[in-house]
Amino acid sequence: MIDLRVNGTPYTVDGSPLRPLAGVLREELGLTGTKLGCEAGDCGACTVLLDGQAVASCLLPAVRAEGKTVTTVEGLGAPGHPHPLQEAFKRHAASQCGFCIPGILMAATEIVARPGPLTRADVVAGLTGNLCRCTGYAAVIDAVLDAHAQLHPAAQTQETTATPGAPDA
Repeated sequence: MIDLRVNGTPYTVDGSPLRPLAGVLREELGLTGTKLGCEAGDCGACTVLLDGQAVASCLLPAVRAEGKTVTTVEGLGAPGHPHPLQEAFKRHAASQCGFCIPGILMAATEIVARPGPLTRADVVAGLTGNLCRCTGYAAVIDAVLDAHAQLHPAAQTQETTATPGAPDA
């Protein structure tokens, strides 16, 4: 058995050595926002935060979460008080079918937590492990930059706020 904290709630769960964290989250805790896509760590659908760092929960043995804090997409925002990323994804229509979005949101949560300026290239690099078959990535990148601007208004530079292809003001 292992002890961990998921979305602020302490749990004791089955810590079989080879059981992936994604399975524990989905099967034992009922947190089905964590999706299983490739189950090889290539698609990013299973991304969660482990002590604030984005990880592929399909590859991470649950025992590695012992004593740590896990945040899933269900832990972002609260009913009636969405996280700035969730609001930005809505504003930018940054999702289609939604299967990949929980993992993208979790990877983006790590990205927007970074203080200082954030560029499109930073977002692209941060989301490299998250694949989407439906949306293309422009709206997702715009949403991440928008959320970062909301969370860190003093960190914005012309590069982070300029619209691609638009003339400089």
